[in-house]
Amino acid sequence: MRLSELLFVTLREEPADAEVRSHALMARAGFIQKLAAGIYVYGPMMWRVLRRIEGIVRDEHDRAGCQEMLMPAMQPKELWVESGRWDRYVSEGILFHFKERKGSEVCLGPTHEEVVTNYVRSMVQSHKQLPVILYQIQTKFRDEIRPRFGLMRGREFIMKDAYSFDVSADAMAESYAKMREVYRNIFTRCGLRFTPVEADSGAIGGSGSEEFMVDADTGEDAIAVCRATGYAANLEKAVSRITPPAQPENELAMHLEDTPGAKTCDALVELFPELPLQRLLKTVLYKASYGDREETVAVMCRGDREINETKLLNHLGAVGIEMADENLVRSATGAEVGFAGPIGLADDVRLLADQSVVGVQGFLCGGNQTDTHYLDVYFGRDLEQPETVDFGTVQAGDLMVDSDDVIEITRGIEVGHIFQLGTKYSEAMGANFNTEAQTLEPMWMGCYGIGVSRVAASAIEQNHDENGMIWPLPIAPYAVHLVQMKAGNEAQDALAQEIHDKLEESGVDVLWDERKKVSPGAKFKDADLIGVPIRIVVGRDAGDRKVEWGLRDGEGREVRDADEAIVAAIQMVQESRR
Repeated sequence: MRLSELLFVTLREEPADAEVRSHALMARAGFIQKLAAGIYVYGPMMWRVLRRIEGIVRDEHDRAGCQEMLMPAMQPKELWVESGRWDRYVSEGILFHFKERKGSEVCLGPTHEEVVTNYVRSMVQSHKQLPVILYQIQTKFRDEIRPRFGLMRGREFIMKDAYSFDVSADAMAESYAKMREVYRNIFTRCGLRFTPVEADSGAIGGSGSEEFMVDADTGEDAIAVCRATGYAANLEKAVSRITPPAQPENELAMHLEDTPGAKTCDALVELFPELPLQRLLKTVLYKASYGDREETVAVMCRGDREINETKLLNHLGAVGIEMADENLVRSATGAEVGFAGPIGLADDVRLLADQSVVGVQGFLCGGNQTDTHYLDVYFGRDLEQPETVDFGTVQAGDLMVDSDDVIEITRGIEVGHIFQLGTKYSEAMGANFNTEAQTLEPMWMGCYGIGVSRVAASAIEQNHDENGMIWPLPIAPYAVHLVQMKAGNEAQDALAQEIHDKLEESGVDVLWDERKKVSPGAKFKDADLIGVPIRIVVGRDAGDRKVEWGLRDGEGREVRDADEAIVAAIQMVQESRR
């Protein structure tokens, strides 16, 4: 492709709303253009990248025996009500839903469990038709409250989703294991460094799931990792063991302390400098929604720990939870915000505790009176131990649950998520099959998603420098960037044309910069920004059939014979496709 014939415009300045490098660089290079918040146009070069990723995804799925299909983006409300997910997705505020002209309510699909289950239940009757794995690559929609990070968190995005249907839990596990390997192959072939981690199933549901995280310091997801054991989990799912604080030397009677204006742990530590933060227990109030009712929930937690709201939501089985507002706090405690505690709560408040409070005695907690706290409180003496569950967020330095190995926190970008759904959807929607014994049983399902557009953005987050993108060869828009220093020079024109034609004939995509009114410096600057991995420069030594060969990351730059450069480029591309 001649660059002079390509719709190619670069920006001098980065977009004001660009918070991550992938967004800034893709926008500057014209790969994407923002149409509205979280909605982007994919330019010609970006579309080439996405098609390459899709090609790898299709190849690995087809090789594993999966069958591609396409389902509608618009879905009727009735299917979501049938599965029981409508209320939760609507309450979370992320579902695009509206009424069509006849009054029926529909949504734009953020995912397709309901549609594919409806399809399969009408197609499959016998165990002889199973197992089956169906997949599609399609645009999805989520009404994100705060679209950000460019293609990382958009309202419209490209996703591959696959669904397996099996006759038993063991067979489902086999399909899940197969798809886990498919995912490893896909991300390896895309040239990414990634980590599979244990994950929470969230609104999708199911018994177990894993996320595939691209390793990146700029990643929005935190990951708990233990290098010694190989453990890795998303913070929503991660568990750990924490050491309880030392017991107080003397057991004193519980009493109220005046704490004027001390609404935070930091303020309380200033008032009680001798009290370890681990013996300061905070009580956080939430409003839990269950569709037909609401409940006020209070959760105790150590002052040096944070509550994991995903774990809390899963334990409650609620449709959604949110922090209690001032009015609800005042109604539940009789005090202003900042002084909630476990003693003297309203009768309709459900009291829970995070496991971090286990073993803590002689602690300080809110007094449920404005400007007061209780001190020297003991479980079993002053307060019965509440229902205690792991609601905590793992922190760096925590220990593994079953060993003394230490956990550290790293960051990553989620590009894939796989689930063992079990019979959650098949039971709710009547997706049954006839067994060998002629009994009717629900199918066992799995669900497997890849954010195709996220893969592209994460590749840049992992591979860039101060000058621009550095695409991994398997997913680059072009394999070779052919830079001609002086278009119109007879020797350079002839050699550049020869290199272009021979590479293209060998199946190597070439971006040929033969622009006449652009300086060599500007051409190199654009080449760095675009990030095509292999670079061949045709310059003043063209008459001697010499070119400069090098990689975008700066390695291997040297003067080579043109034929050697052609052979080297072909070999690199062929190796990247294996």
